[in-house]
Amino acid sequence: MKPIITPLYLYLFLHILTLFVTGQSPPYTPVDNIVLACGYSGQRNSNDNRKWSGDIDSKFTPIGNASESINAPPSSTASQVPYTKARLSRSKFTYTIPLSPGQKFIRLHFNPDTYTPDFQRSNSLFSVTAGGFTLLKDFNASVTADASGGPTLVREFCVNIETGERLNISFTPSKDAYAFINGIEIVSMPTSFYYTAGESQGIRNLGNEQNYYIENSTAMEMVYRINVGGRPISPNEDTGMYRTWENGDEIYLDDISRKLSVLPQNNTIELNFSKVPEYSAPKAVYTTGRSMGMNKTINKSYKLTWVFPLDPKFNYLVRLHFCEFESNITKSRDRAFQIFMANQTAEELADVIGWSGANGNPVYRDYVVGMFMSPVGSQKKVNLFLELAALQKDSYTTYNDAILNGLEIFKLSDPSRNLAGPNPDPPPVIPPKIPSKRPSKKKSTPMAAIIAGVVSGLLMLSVLGFFVLRRGRKAKDYSSSQVKWGLLSFSTTTKSTTSYGSSLPSELCHHFSLVEIRAATQNFDDSNVIGRGGFGNVYKGTINGASTPFAIKRLKAESSQGALEFKTEIELLSQLRHVHLVSLVGYCDDNGEMILVYDYMENGTLRDHLYNSENPPLPWEQRLQVCIGAARGLHYLHTGVKCMIIHRDVKSTNILLDDKWVAKVADFGLSKMGTTTMSKTHISTMVKGSFGYLDPEYYRRQQLTEKSDVYSFGVVLCEVLCARPALIRTADKKQMNLAAWFKTCHGNGTLDQIIDPNLRGKIVNECLNKFVEIAISCMNDNGSERPSMNDVIWALDCALKLQQTAEGSDLDFNAGKKGEDEASVLNDSDAGFSGTWEDSSGSKNSRVTKTSSSYQNTTASDSIKGLSGTVFSEIYDPNGR
Repeated sequence: MKPIITPLYLYLFLHILTLFVTGQSPPYTPVDNIVLACGYSGQRNSNDNRKWSGDIDSKFTPIGNASESINAPPSSTASQVPYTKARLSRSKFTYTIPLSPGQKFIRLHFNPDTYTPDFQRSNSLFSVTAGGFTLLKDFNASVTADASGGPTLVREFCVNIETGERLNISFTPSKDAYAFINGIEIVSMPTSFYYTAGESQGIRNLGNEQNYYIENSTAMEMVYRINVGGRPISPNEDTGMYRTWENGDEIYLDDISRKLSVLPQNNTIELNFSKVPEYSAPKAVYTTGRSMGMNKTINKSYKLTWVFPLDPKFNYLVRLHFCEFESNITKSRDRAFQIFMANQTAEELADVIGWSGANGNPVYRDYVVGMFMSPVGSQKKVNLFLELAALQKDSYTTYNDAILNGLEIFKLSDPSRNLAGPNPDPPPVIPPKIPSKRPSKKKSTPMAAIIAGVVSGLLMLSVLGFFVLRRGRKAKDYSSSQVKWGLLSFSTTTKSTTSYGSSLPSELCHHFSLVEIRAATQNFDDSNVIGRGGFGNVYKGTINGASTPFAIKRLKAESSQGALEFKTEIELLSQLRHVHLVSLVGYCDDNGEMILVYDYMENGTLRDHLYNSENPPLPWEQRLQVCIGAARGLHYLHTGVKCMIIHRDVKSTNILLDDKWVAKVADFGLSKMGTTTMSKTHISTMVKGSFGYLDPEYYRRQQLTEKSDVYSFGVVLCEVLCARPALIRTADKKQMNLAAWFKTCHGNGTLDQIIDPNLRGKIVNECLNKFVEIAISCMNDNGSERPSMNDVIWALDCALKLQQTAEGSDLDFNAGKKGEDEASVLNDSDAGFSGTWEDSSGSKNSRVTKTSSSYQNTTASDSIKGLSGTVFSEIYDPNGR
């Protein structure tokens, strides 16, 4: 196996080399710099060249009964000091460390492992106290390390030491468990660096009029320290306090911010530490960052948002690091923005140059925010939302943009001198599936013949034999392969035949070999591509000589999120069968590929027949039928399965049309299982979806319900009527977002101006009014006021009957071309919604409530909501495909 050099080690090596050549010293030299390697004797150098002192036969030897030094097992993944030895005990032990007075960092290093049969990895459970504070309570190191995804972990705390005090750090095992520690660091920090200086006016306390003072009687725990938009920074690269700065802030960004934000870098500006000490943060923090971008219009449409899970019931210190280094940002108000935390305003007008005085001058701002809300459901954490927003008025700033260079978040001890939070939930265990031996083609054929001759039910056995034979024919090009996708891991090993060890479903969903897929797509030839997207390409192909073509979607292998979506789509679609849902035929996960095979949809997507296409536009009645079909598919997801499924990505490109123009909802990669109890009406989740279709309430509250699908479907209805995209970034600001533009035109009586010209004179007024009413109701800002998909189906069916009835009568067909006359109909509270309609049997149906068409009025929703019609989830073909 080839050795792997991680980026962190590479940066570390380059930094040490730089220090050796230049002789540069860090900006701060700590008074106390104690690094204890627990369980060691003498001095040891770690990989970063720090000298660790062993605690055996030293002044730091812990006090306590039966504590012992044990080597980590040879199989341990942690192979450097201080993780190769540990001090363990089933009884309390205490380190007593003499220190100078002042504020200190305490860093505890853990390598949870099975050290001996008596000290199993999972049996460590203990509490840690220091300086009279509870740092950890019933701490499970193995669960915490597994949840963080690494073999080792470090917990960092801050305490103050008074004159003449010694620091006592005690480790107390829980009942029938043991305590352990691998390494302890104690490093001084500059006075009042994180603590509040005596002459200070305190720190802004969000949600409170009085400022907050972090006094010496407070302890802190570092929760996040991130070099935003930059690389990781190792302890030796810090400013003398040996802090570790993470990179990868993008994992905390919401989807919109991750896609739209940019990473500026400073390659020319020399930093000048005139406002904050040079030891505040490494220079690397202030030479990279994350901003919204240079497009004012886009910046005004979203907030640059990070989401940080935190323990509830604590106050937190949030330190934001800023530095303007872009050459075009040189004076105050060039780039001014707003800052929000936990839905509270931290800065109405954040102006980095206004704070720092000049381009290239670093500065930081401190805030205290209380996180005293209760977690949602069974969750143990609460989310802190940090949002940077561009100013809406151009007169306030030159560039409607925002920037952040670094951040630190510290938990503050509560009045009982406690910092401990709950252990994380252990990650889900995916049990390995033992590959089953499959009979060869030669043996399976006579066996099937014998059974067929003895057992009745020849048809059933023939079908079973077909699938057995197809599985037996799977070829394999590689003797072994391993596939890792994010948190999922599937491995396969073969000799001469194929064995599949993944946990993906195979009962209802066929597994194709990569050989079959390559043959079907002519080795993924571009001439077979029928669709492209961020996920990858879609190919048209036939498999094993079949006459029926399939759609073969090949996802990009480098996307970890794509892997999760791949598994989600297989698990959901393999269990769903409905005439208005696209059918998943099978999948391929050989050799790291992520390939899905669907029934081929002859007529492509709904969008293909609305705009930006050479296809003739769909007639209005056919558009209505497509909308009704898609609504039935969504209704089935919401109510027709055991546990509600929320699609989360409803849009016109995810509504496919087969050769008979039957609508089928597709692409379930972002889908989420909904709630199963009446007591919980939503699920909290990171926001996902597509621009222009995203439910604004879901975005604001991070709480997903089936009504988010209803909102997105309302946007699709607008597309159907107006034949334009949901979002046009190059359009005028007012017209950029179709949903907002549709509401505006509806409110001011100009909706006739944005209706598809191909529909002018072809929609009766009564049908148009009903259709508009449905769309406006679906896009209600308040999710609880939106109709259910069943109500939407009923109303769309009503609109269709109004259109069909009018075609056989003398009703007016000039809707869409009357201009002011049409606008008056749409906005006249005495017209449009007061009539009744008759079904084909001639019986009267429910009266449609009349309403104003103003989109601020909620009565449009009321006229739809609550109506109970037939549940439109019937399956025309029981065989599903």
